[in-house]
Amino acid sequence: MVAGLTLKFVAFADYKRRVTDRESVMTHDEDPNRDAKIAAAEHGAGLVEDGMRLGLGTGSTSYWLVKAIARRMREESLRLDLFATSDKCEAIARAEGLHPIHSDELESLDLTIDGADECDSNLNLIKGGGGALLTEKIAAVNSGRLIVVADSSKRKETLGSYPLPVEVAGFAWKSTNARVLESLESRGFTGVEAALRSGTDGPFVTQEGNLIVDYSLRRIEDPGGLHRHLVSIVGVVETGIFAGMCDLAIFGDKDGTVRTVSADRSKES
Repeated sequence: MVAGLTLKFVAFADYKRRVTDRESVMTHDEDPNRDAKIAAAEHGAGLVEDGMRLGLGTGSTSYWLVKAIARRMREESLRLDLFATSDKCEAIARAEGLHPIHSDELESLDLTIDGADECDSNLNLIKGGGGALLTEKIAAVNSGRLIVVADSSKRKETLGSYPLPVEVAGFAWKSTNARVLESLESRGFTGVEAALRSGTDGPFVTQEGNLIVDYSLRRIEDPGGLHRHLVSIVGVVETGIFAGMCDLAIFGDKDGTVRTVSADRSKES
């Protein structure tokens, strides 16, 4: 074990208590940030234009986004090609009467609207709390624009208070984790806890058949550099750092108001 760094196997119930805003902890109507998320989602849905190829993100705010887009499609007869970033997102869309196109046909998207677990002052993101970080990143890099919708609690000056999800291959994952821990120590992170994400019947397995390890880093000064460093480790499939990818963030407040921040920070409102 690397000095100062700890691997913790966290029981499923304990992990859910740690990450209290994960959508499966409560129903969407019970969520204390429900009105804030609806406000952000409605604003994001209003930016969708007829004829778009649109990526739909995953998460508690994206749930309300899909419902808002479905309503607009019904009321305004919008024609959209929709791509879901997870099975859960696709199920929500189909429940709303939508029919996402198979991901094999995803080439270029006009726009992806997604949630975030954290968003810093430069619109760098931590994503992956719902376990779809790889598919969400594939959609993002294939999109002309990435818009984030979230409640205002997700807005931070610096990333790191939310655990960083790292998707790793299941084969020899413990050795991969050891190299990640060594890498983090070499970059000055101390007291790091690593939690193999648990599911109901064992380790959580992503749609792509991988595992996720969550690292508590507390403060990430250089998100882009950390991502590049970690993703170069053999066995690491992807990280939950989305650096320099977000074009616009929409933050909802509980009173139903929204604030928007553009990537160049010249158009905050």
